Amino acid sequence: MTRNTRQLLLAVAGALFATGALMAQTTPTQRRETREAQRDANQQKRIDQGVQSGQLNSRETARLERQQARTDKAEAKAAADGKVTKKEARHIDRMQDRDSRHIRRQKHDAQTAK
Repeated sequence: MTRNTRQLLLAVAGALFATGALMAQTTPTQRRETREAQRDANQQKRIDQGVQSGQLNSRETARLERQQARTDKAEAKAAADGKVTKKEARHIDRMQDRDSRHIRRQKHDAQTAK
Protein backbone atom coordinates (compact mmCIF):
# COMPACT_ATOMS: atom_id res chain seq x y z
CA MET A 1 0.00 0.00 0.00
CA THR A 2 1.45 3.33 -0.99
CA ARG A 3 1.64 6.26 1.35
CA ASN A 4 -1.00 8.24 -0.63
CA THR A 5 -3.44 5.33 -0.57
CA ARG A 6 -2.95 4.91 3.19
CA GLN A 7 -3.54 8.63 3.76
CA LEU A 8 -6.66 8.55 1.62
CA LEU A 9 -8.05 5.55 3.53
CA LEU A 10 -7.34 7.25 6.86
CA ALA A 11 -9.06 10.42 5.66
CA VAL A 12 -12.13 8.48 4.51
CA ALA A 13 -12.25 6.52 7.77
CA GLY A 14 -11.97 9.77 9.75
CA ALA A 15 -14.77 11.37 7.75
CA LEU A 16 -17.03 8.35 8.29
CA PHE A 17 -16.28 8.38 12.01
CA ALA A 18 -17.05 12.10 12.26
CA THR A 19 -20.31 11.65 10.34
CA GLY A 20 -21.34 8.80 12.62
CA ALA A 21 -20.57 10.88 15.69
CA LEU A 22 -22.68 13.76 14.37
CA MET A 23 -25.58 11.45 13.56
CA ALA A 24 -25.45 9.96 17.07
CA GLN A 25 -25.75 13.42 18.60
CA THR A 26 -29.22 14.13 17.21
CA THR A 27 -31.88 12.76 19.48
CA PRO A 28 -35.39 11.71 18.45
CA THR A 29 -36.67 14.84 20.16
CA GLN A 30 -34.41 17.07 18.07
CA ARG A 31 -35.46 15.29 14.89
CA ARG A 32 -39.16 15.68 15.81
CA GLU A 33 -38.70 19.37 16.58
CA THR A 34 -36.90 19.89 13.29
CA ARG A 35 -39.67 18.05 11.42
CA GLU A 36 -42.37 20.15 13.15
CA ALA A 37 -40.55 23.40 12.40
CA GLN A 38 -40.09 22.42 8.74
CA ARG A 39 -43.74 21.47 8.50
CA ASP A 40 -44.80 24.83 9.98
CA ALA A 41 -42.60 26.63 7.46
CA ASN A 42 -44.00 24.60 4.56
CA GLN A 43 -47.59 25.29 5.57
CA GLN A 44 -46.89 29.00 5.95
CA LYS A 45 -45.31 28.98 2.50
CA ARG A 46 -48.42 27.28 1.07
CA ILE A 47 -50.64 29.97 2.60
CA ASP A 48 -48.40 32.73 1.20
CA GLN A 49 -48.48 31.12 -2.26
CA GLY A 50 -52.28 30.96 -2.08
CA VAL A 51 -52.46 34.66 -1.27
CA GLN A 52 -50.07 35.60 -4.08
CA SER A 53 -51.87 33.47 -6.66
CA GLY A 54 -55.30 34.74 -5.60
CA GLN A 55 -56.51 31.30 -4.54
CA LEU A 56 -57.07 32.56 -0.99
CA ASN A 57 -59.12 35.61 -0.13
CA SER A 58 -58.45 37.71 2.97
CA ARG A 59 -61.06 35.96 5.09
CA GLU A 60 -59.72 32.49 4.26
CA THR A 61 -56.17 33.66 4.89
CA ALA A 62 -57.06 35.08 8.30
CA ARG A 63 -58.79 31.84 9.30
CA LEU A 64 -55.82 29.71 8.21
CA GLU A 65 -53.40 32.01 10.04
CA ARG A 66 -55.46 31.69 13.26
CA GLN A 67 -55.39 27.90 12.93
CA GLN A 68 -51.61 27.97 12.46
CA ALA A 69 -51.29 30.20 15.54
CA ARG A 70 -53.34 27.73 17.62
CA THR A 71 -51.08 24.90 16.53
CA ASP A 72 -47.98 26.95 17.37
CA LYS A 73 -49.45 27.74 20.79
CA ALA A 74 -50.12 24.04 21.43
CA GLU A 75 -46.51 23.24 20.47
CA ALA A 76 -45.21 25.87 22.88
CA LYS A 77 -47.49 24.65 25.67
CA ALA A 78 -46.37 21.05 25.14
CA ALA A 79 -42.70 22.05 25.27
CA ALA A 80 -43.11 24.40 28.25
CA ASP A 81 -42.24 21.72 30.80
CA GLY A 82 -39.16 20.72 28.83
CA LYS A 83 -40.49 17.36 27.61
CA VAL A 84 -42.99 16.69 24.85
CA THR A 85 -44.67 13.37 25.53
CA LYS A 86 -45.64 10.95 22.77
CA LYS A 87 -49.28 11.80 23.38
CA GLU A 88 -48.60 15.54 23.02
CA ALA A 89 -46.54 14.91 19.88
CA ARG A 90 -49.39 12.87 18.33
CA HIS A 91 -51.85 15.65 19.19
CA ILE A 92 -49.63 18.27 17.55
CA ASP A 93 -49.16 16.05 14.50
CA ARG A 94 -52.93 15.65 14.14
CA MET A 95 -53.37 19.42 14.44
CA GLN A 96 -50.82 19.94 11.67
CA ASP A 97 -52.56 17.30 9.52
CA ARG A 98 -55.85 19.12 9.99
CA ASP A 99 -54.27 22.48 9.19
CA SER A 100 -52.77 21.02 6.03
CA ARG A 101 -56.15 19.68 4.89
CA HIS A 102 -57.77 23.05 5.54
CA ILE A 103 -55.10 24.85 3.52
CA ARG A 104 -55.66 22.53 0.57
CA ARG A 105 -59.44 22.81 0.73
CA GLN A 106 -59.37 26.59 0.91
CA LYS A 107 -56.86 26.91 -1.93
CA HIS A 108 -58.91 24.67 -4.21
CA ASP A 109 -62.42 25.91 -3.53
CA ALA A 110 -64.38 28.22 -5.85
CA GLN A 111 -63.63 31.39 -3.87
CA THR A 112 -60.90 33.70 -5.11
CA ALA A 113 -59.42 37.00 -4.01
CA LYS A 114 -60.95 40.05 -5.66
